Amino acid sequence: MTRQPDEIRPGAGIVAPGLLVLLCIVLAACTARPAARMAPAEPAADIQPVFIATQRQPDRPGELGGPRADRVHYLRAAVSVPPGHEPGRIEWPPLGADPDPKRHFALSRMQVFRDAGSFARDVRNARTGRETLVYVHGFNAKLSESIYRMAQMRADFRPRMPSVLYAWPSAGDPRGYVYDRDSVLFARDGLEETLQLLTAGKDERVFLLAHSMGAQLVMEVLRQSALRGDGRLLSRISGVVLMSPDIDPEVFRRQAEAIGPLPQPFMILIARQDRALGLAGFLTGRKPRLGVIDSREKVAGLNVKVLDFTALADGEGYDHSVPVTSPAAITVLRGLIAQADRAGASGFADYMVLEAQY
Repeated sequence: MTRQPDEIRPGAGIVAPGLLVLLCIVLAACTARPAARMAPAEPAADIQPVFIATQRQPDRPGELGGPRADRVHYLRAAVSVPPGHEPGRIEWPPLGADPDPKRHFALSRMQVFRDAGSFARDVRNARTGRETLVYVHGFNAKLSESIYRMAQMRADFRPRMPSVLYAWPSAGDPRGYVYDRDSVLFARDGLEETLQLLTAGKDERVFLLAHSMGAQLVMEVLRQSALRGDGRLLSRISGVVLMSPDIDPEVFRRQAEAIGPLPQPFMILIARQDRALGLAGFLTGRKPRLGVIDSREKVAGLNVKVLDFTALADGEGYDHSVPVTSPAAITVLRGLIAQADRAGASGFADYMVLEAQY
């Protein structure tokens, strides 16, 4: 269902005074975060395969993925999703405890590929068609968390194509906003290399899903491909979804204009009370980000569709990933995906404000 937007200012509810924002950052940085751990397979668990291309060092003690690497590394994880999994949630074990596959997410297998060719062959063997989903995570993301998020999305949405997580070298620290913005620039060539690899065969295509600061990375790669005159790669992009994009709307417009005709469908998923983007706006000079725009006019003239998930937010994760963490949003999004399968993106309005389905 759709309705007219409520009067919510972009980033409403974000407390802007610098001292309080700094306090929130410090408190978040001091909070320990869980990491993915291996566990024996549980027969009743849902095993989700996640291919990984990463420009992180893969051998940091105690954590999957470390500092920036000078080349792309390729891996494959098998993630055990517990039988009682609830849509939108990642069921972590208690901090420091081993996972119980009957109740928690766990790694059941991790494989490191010797080279890019072996990785590409395995992805192709996992496909039933010619398309691959590539997910680019956002700011403040540890590799463990991104792997589990990809597995959670696969469990909740059941895509028919294999999924590749492109894990750029985020600091995985809420104090690392500037570091992460630099890492996006660092990772551009690696993502482009990965997309070239996944589309090297005849008629092979990729569908891009990017979250938060990962949207900036995707737009930069599309832009540099266009400026290089690489029409082949751009023609192999079967669609783009930017979820809660952490991009200045004016920068986005310039990127889109440089790209030229945007891959279609091209969708922007927003939540106007996204507190993480409110903080990002504060850190970048109190300018609202693309993920909290409040009207179609902000992207007027661009061939994009905006889906507003504000009414479906449930507070999880600062409302920064509403389409994939809110059970109500997941239900609505499943319906939209089914609609797109039947009618294509042409069945969507340019700006849709979504409501829960009862």
